[in-house]
Amino acid sequence: MTHPHTDSIGFTTADAEATAGFFAECLGFHRSGEPLLVHGGPYAELVGLPGARFRLLRLTIGAEVLELTEVLDPGTGARAGRPIPVDSRSNDRWFQHSCLVVNSMEAALAGLQPAFASGRIQPISSAPQRLPDWNTAAAGIVAYKFHDPEGHPLELLQFPPDKGEARWHVEAPGPLLGIDHSAIGIADTAASCRFYRELLGLSAGGDGVNSGLEQDGLDGLDGTRVHITGHRCPTGAGVECLDYREPTGGRPMTADQGIQDLAHWQLRLRVADLEAIAAQIEAFGGRLISPGIVELGDQAGLIGATRALQLADPDGHQLQLLQA
Repeated sequence: MTHPHTDSIGFTTADAEATAGFFAECLGFHRSGEPLLVHGGPYAELVGLPGARFRLLRLTIGAEVLELTEVLDPGTGARAGRPIPVDSRSNDRWFQHSCLVVNSMEAALAGLQPAFASGRIQPISSAPQRLPDWNTAAAGIVAYKFHDPEGHPLELLQFPPDKGEARWHVEAPGPLLGIDHSAIGIADTAASCRFYRELLGLSAGGDGVNSGLEQDGLDGLDGTRVHITGHRCPTGAGVECLDYREPTGGRPMTADQGIQDLAHWQLRLRVADLEAIAAQIEAFGGRLISPGIVELGDQAGLIGATRALQLADPDGHQLQLLQA
């Protein structure tokens, strides 16, 4: 099987310019070109909002791309987008975040301090957490979670010298190095492993159970016990599945969550065979968002592909698959 490659991680924002300003000013991201305006056409069909208008704005950090989607008009008959629920918790299954690797947690948090002080952003974690030595796979990693100005969850992660890819241990002009993965809330580790590894062809990453006071402090929960399973591409960001065993009560994603909702994230992957994936999606617990494989025609330049497929995984998290 040819392994897929990560093209970008993205989420929906109510104001792409304001959100890009936060990521540039407080985290060191760089804009990549001018915003792209999408007026209906095949791309709108692909993402499940026929006739909608979008603004796509791309940011880069290291080798990774973060794409911001602003829905300017959801199209005739479509509902408006919803904000992220104010009572969202880390164990809710609509939870998805981008994990940003830093070379200095202290310097990264210092850059964010003015935004915290003004109330522009809000913490999830009680403080940066050093994961304990008994947790062999994660020992020594320092992590911290917070909400961006619209409530999107983000994680800062600092690897000790003996962990993480070589690219996370290089000199950089600022504390932020790149995006390691996007983490998603799931209900069933085995089902998600089948979907991401057998259907999509990602490789096995880390696997372990995190618990204890450090995990409580990281997630803002009590009595936390979470099974974490990684899925990787040959290069770029991967997917990390978070199966919370405790505390119980994590809520499923609403069945109608769409790209107009601020809780929407999507991982864009380049794959070798869209037909094979499209034919098996339901057998692996997923579902189609697009009306089958979409030929992008004149809009191929928007995402650098002539054909694409939009689908949801077993918990509703969306992916956009591209084929040149």
